[in-house]
Amino acid sequence: MSAVLVTGTSSGIGLSTAIAAARQGWDVVATVRSHDRAAALLEGARSAGVTLDVRELDVTRADDVTALVDAVAKDHDGLEALVNNAGAGRVGTAEMLSLEDVREVMEVNFFSVVAATQAALPHLRASGGRVVTVTSVGGVVGQPFNDAYCAAKFAAEGFLESLHPVAATAGVAVVVVEPGAVATHFATGAVADEDALRDEAGAYGSALDAYLARTAGVFAAAQHPDAVAEVVVDVLRRDEPPFRVQTSDVARVFAGLKLADLDGSRVTGATAAWLV
Repeated sequence: MSAVLVTGTSSGIGLSTAIAAARQGWDVVATVRSHDRAAALLEGARSAGVTLDVRELDVTRADDVTALVDAVAKDHDGLEALVNNAGAGRVGTAEMLSLEDVREVMEVNFFSVVAATQAALPHLRASGGRVVTVTSVGGVVGQPFNDAYCAAKFAAEGFLESLHPVAATAGVAVVVVEPGAVATHFATGAVADEDALRDEAGAYGSALDAYLARTAGVFAAAQHPDAVAEVVVDVLRRDEPPFRVQTSDVARVFAGLKLADLDGSRVTGATAAWLV
């Protein structure tokens, strides 16, 4: 069986997905930004009794992405699937973010997806494979204090939704997987210093406090990354997967709010309530 390539596997959804796919018999190539961040991945693979091909990759370096994808296809006699999972968050609203902040979020969450997908498509056309990208309900519904993150996820979904019917004519399935809140280090990584964030909030301080309090409650009941990985692996196995798949009932309800909201009032009315 040719390889499944999963990016961003040092923790969370990526780690769980790499191990779950390996358990199903795929040759899994799991990328981490640096090998010193691979300890949890390797321990998880050992505990699960599976072997992973772990490779170092900074997904924001497009030339490195292309070289790695080509090397994986060569080393494993083909590429069955690309799972774009690497991502980064950044909490802050427009006046709290520099353009560099926004660009950094776009590089990880959007441009890396474009680069990896472009590199993988020739190999996936040969195998009749698929591109599976972990986006977010934040790629469907814009959320307060997630301006940069949601912009990047919206961009990724627009890119992939546009690609979907075209890739299908060449035998390649394109799928987005949309989790809601997931119990990983991602949320804490998006807020490196909560006190500093509050200092930066200025006129938006009370709204930020309300947002952070709500978010803490949501993540207290977050979905486990293993459950998200089960959805990703199911998508990898399906003969004809849909374009858009949510990972929980909560995510389905939340995404459905937007997809049935022609004038935007249902979404903005709901998210405005988060800030009071």
